[in-house]
Amino acid sequence: MPHVITQSCCSDGSCVYACPVNCIHPSPDEPGFATAEMLYIDPAACVDCGACVSACPVGAIAPDTKLTPEQLPFIELNAAFYPKREGKLPPTSKLAPVLDAPVVYRRPGGPLRVAVVGSGPAAMYAADELLTQEGVRVNVFEKLPTPYGLVRAGVAPDHQTTKRVTGLFDRIAAKDGFGFYLNVEVGSDITHDELLEHHHAVLYAVGAPNDKRLQVEGMGLAGTATATEVVAWYNGHPDYTDLPVNLSGDRVVIIGNGNVALDVARILTADPDTLARTDIADHALAALRASQVQEVVIAARRGPAASAFTLPELIGLTSTCEVVLDALDHERVSADLAATTDALTRNKLEVLSKLGSASAPITRPRIRLAYGLTPARILGDTEATGVEFTVTGSDQVEQMPAGLVLTSIGYRGKAIAALPFDEASAVVPNAGGRVLEPASGRPLAGTYVAGWIKRGPTGFIGTNKSCAAETVHNLVADYNEGRLRDPHHKPGAIGRFVRGRKPEMIDARGWAAIDEAERTRGGPTRPRDKFTAVPDMLDAAADAPSRPLRQRLLAGLLR
Repeated sequence: MPHVITQSCCSDGSCVYACPVNCIHPSPDEPGFATAEMLYIDPAACVDCGACVSACPVGAIAPDTKLTPEQLPFIELNAAFYPKREGKLPPTSKLAPVLDAPVVYRRPGGPLRVAVVGSGPAAMYAADELLTQEGVRVNVFEKLPTPYGLVRAGVAPDHQTTKRVTGLFDRIAAKDGFGFYLNVEVGSDITHDELLEHHHAVLYAVGAPNDKRLQVEGMGLAGTATATEVVAWYNGHPDYTDLPVNLSGDRVVIIGNGNVALDVARILTADPDTLARTDIADHALAALRASQVQEVVIAARRGPAASAFTLPELIGLTSTCEVVLDALDHERVSADLAATTDALTRNKLEVLSKLGSASAPITRPRIRLAYGLTPARILGDTEATGVEFTVTGSDQVEQMPAGLVLTSIGYRGKAIAALPFDEASAVVPNAGGRVLEPASGRPLAGTYVAGWIKRGPTGFIGTNKSCAAETVHNLVADYNEGRLRDPHHKPGAIGRFVRGRKPEMIDARGWAAIDEAERTRGGPTRPRDKFTAVPDMLDAAADAPSRPLRQRLLAGLLR
């Protein structure tokens, strides 16, 4: 009874290290790990010990006999990753190599102190790596009153298993030496130089918060937006609660066909009663209940073989939604299948070849994948009424009516105050996470990056684990070798300083109060009912109990 990795795989590699027989690949030390769509269990090597199940932070692994009908395709998908061995046994009985935790050499002046800017996966994995050592202190700064970045505001509400990684982050935040400074914006409430006065190093893990913008006529009209903005809207991000999302028409067009496009299409066509059992924002649920949308078209410039979505997401989409192709796109799929030798691409095309026909009557909201369409302009005078495409590689024009037009063509990093920024690649220039001065190419003292702002918007939630580990190892090496300047202030001074600047700062107790209040509001049927306005979050945080007297006395001694 081999175990199987399913759609919600986050690729953080914990299962790899837990497996006693090295049957999960690619592992973080292998070349294909950073770009792998998911990890795979070798069914011939699996010994059914269940160690990977316990290690997985998102519940993506189960015995093959306990899969749901929708998960059954993942049995074949896992097995297909491994070559046929013609009767030979797979290599077993050896642990995958584990990168040793960085050893911090203690100094007389006090513990290593690191400020981490951002609170998403890269930030939390970096904090976890640092806190493997006793005496290290990590202070995480986040501009929102709630932590965990795109796990809270980017993962689709119907993917609750993926959101289970927040349980791991909660355990990291509960470690000795960890501190939350939420509702504090670095760059305005506190500067980079001020952080360095209180810490040996500052590590930025702020992601790539901007969308790549489609440069065609009509973008910016009412009824246009980005898919990322809609994701933030239905996930309750406080900056996007008032986003105008027009669902009064019978069609939505999404330009771009990555995983985010699939997420948005799935939510816009889902049964609202099903979504009502998730943590979707109340305003979004109300809008979806009133929606008139019957079809979401996901339009791509290139052909089916170049689809940007991953195979696991495609399998998940087709198992829960009606997804169709028109006759021309079915022909494109067949042509690509005949010409493709790459195994992963063939697997995607095989799934696409089994989709239904767009000529069938629409009986419930559906998703249509469309290929070979290059956007030329958005139709409409004051508001969007559709999209004009050219058929890729030709002068043929096709107009597609739509009441809402979304773009989903990727993410882009944003410049950070006091740090260099490469406009072309939209990342902070760095070597292994060490930020580099643009003129000299030398490391900028005490300044580091991890996650998408370091490497660009590639990989998945768990890919940030190995990325953050590399940065932390270099940071600790710099500390051990005396290249990081000691802070000017005692460890306890940072809390008083930040509260003086931002009295509405929320600490770990405040976040715990918000978290508990949201879970209570969710009742027995929902994982949580999110606050979507900052004042409501602050009110909930204000109900947090005071710190025990012992902790307050200790904080006073550390000032």
